[in-house]
Amino acid sequence: MGSLIPKKDLKDWLDHWVDKYENPDFIANDPICIPHRYLRSVDREFVGFMTATISWGRRASILDSSNKMFSYFGDHPVDDLVDLSDNDIKDINWSHRTLMNIDGWQFLKSLRNYYRKNKSLETLFLCKSDENFYNHAIDRFRSTISEDWTESRTMKHIASPSSGSAAKRIHLFLRWMVRSNNKGVDFGDWTNMDPSKLSCPLDVHSGNIARALGLLKRPYNDSKGLLELDKTLRKLNSNDPVKYDYALFGLGESGILKSSI
Repeated sequence: MGSLIPKKDLKDWLDHWVDKYENPDFIANDPICIPHRYLRSVDREFVGFMTATISWGRRASILDSSNKMFSYFGDHPVDDLVDLSDNDIKDINWSHRTLMNIDGWQFLKSLRNYYRKNKSLETLFLCKSDENFYNHAIDRFRSTISEDWTESRTMKHIASPSSGSAAKRIHLFLRWMVRSNNKGVDFGDWTNMDPSKLSCPLDVHSGNIARALGLLKRPYNDSKGLLELDKTLRKLNSNDPVKYDYALFGLGESGILKSSI
């Protein structure tokens, strides 16, 4: 490992990996390709949220499930969604691994009800003035969007940072919506949110790479581990710390650190 990871200029080395992977070539085989199909911001956020919600397991499986889910909708899926009745929703096969149809239907009903009265999910994720991370906003979003199914099995599919979760999938979704689209990958649609407050999506893969690089010491991929990783990444780039998600992904994808973790 020592011969591969520079003891000096680690930031420059990681920036190289960010540049290597944050480009349009990255899109085709990544779940972000699903919301990239839509022109309107409101459609990208709806499609992006549901795609991120099922983003665990093999990427090919995620893409397959997402393609099936959104085959029920046209070019303006939010317009289609708000017109659906409860019975219409139950005709849709909206599942992925442990997210069953009954869970998918709950999401669709709640999102339909929300979009009938509101223009964007962004409002639900806004930080308060004294908050430096989006974890509290995620818990507020969680309680709002869940409506009357707070105690149901479906709630496990919306992670809760206050309960100790790293909330990897929601932080991935926020990266998509908030980070600049200058490189043509993320969208930058939510301009009222500060990218410096974004957190790196932390799971077993990114966690292992972060530990191999010395960016993370805590052995658990939980909310405390995420806080530690965030602080480290913000020292590398205070304005856009979550860009290093691309480096962690790229280093894992390349296999360059495989022998070290």
